[in-house]
Amino acid sequence: MKKNTLISIAVAAVFLCATPLFLKNYGIYLLTTWLIFVVATMGLNLTVGYAGQKSLGHAAFFGIGAYTVALVLKAGLSWWLGVPAAAVLCFAVGLVLGFPALRVQTIYLAFATLGFNTAIWLVMRNEEWLTGGTFGINNIARPSLFGQPLEGNLPYYYLVLAFAVVLGLLLWGLLRSPWGKAFTALRDNPIRAESLGLNIRSYTLLSFAIGAAYAGVAGALFASLVQFIEPAPFAVGASIMMYLMVVVGGPGYFLGPIVGAAVGVVVPEWLRDVPGVSDWYLPLFGVAVVFLMVWLPDGLLSLPDRMKAKKQSKEASAARANMGKEAGAKP
Repeated sequence: MKKNTLISIAVAAVFLCATPLFLKNYGIYLLTTWLIFVVATMGLNLTVGYAGQKSLGHAAFFGIGAYTVALVLKAGLSWWLGVPAAAVLCFAVGLVLGFPALRVQTIYLAFATLGFNTAIWLVMRNEEWLTGGTFGINNIARPSLFGQPLEGNLPYYYLVLAFAVVLGLLLWGLLRSPWGKAFTALRDNPIRAESLGLNIRSYTLLSFAIGAAYAGVAGALFASLVQFIEPAPFAVGASIMMYLMVVVGGPGYFLGPIVGAAVGVVVPEWLRDVPGVSDWYLPLFGVAVVFLMVWLPDGLLSLPDRMKAKKQSKEASAARANMGKEAGAKP
């Protein structure tokens, strides 16, 4: 591993571990929310950025994970059982959602996943016997670890940070494995990938299932963070916001979810406290995102690559100009 990479990792570790010690409760809560959406958009980035599928149903898996851990706790079972149950259930549902991707693509797949999100949201809203409907489920407990309760915002932040690091390392290993290369091949050219012997059917389903599992874990963490859930946070608008986070950060970039979730979670809250901007922070945020998508359609993390390509283009143009001058100078 390069020295610069190690230094960057060390600085990030110090920042993530030390910053909450200097924040008040709301600041810690905001950082925890950011980490939860980093986990959720890691999964969506796999589906959208690496496998090239269009999904606008990620908030449904986020909600399934949240309700799963809430119902497990309501049944008197352990939180540590609820989180893997949320991941497994979302993985299974993600496999089912992946089947439309075998027949339709692009905008048609996006509409199919949008319909799935709406259907799940209606179940959450109307099946009061299971979800509590609009009254929701409250008193969702936070877990204990080795007998120590994690009720405070700071201990729970470090638990969420540990989940984010572990899941990030798992995703990093997956993307560096043959599976990761297969997902990328599926995104770049499905026909060529199939001609090379890849089972594109299996990898398409897996991209949805693994992405859904990440969202399920994030939803379980979210439920214990807010300690009350109802259908509103899992509507279609939340799916669009998660998709926006992936696109703004940079689809197909490993660190894209970190940047995108910061833009989607932290920046609006920061703008809300800026004098002279607080009354207009949402319109300004929307305009900034539109401008960013026009200027950097491949996301913020594509900026170094874009600058490098521009530099190489200038160098190539200069080299061609010099060759032309030399050719003209010859007798």
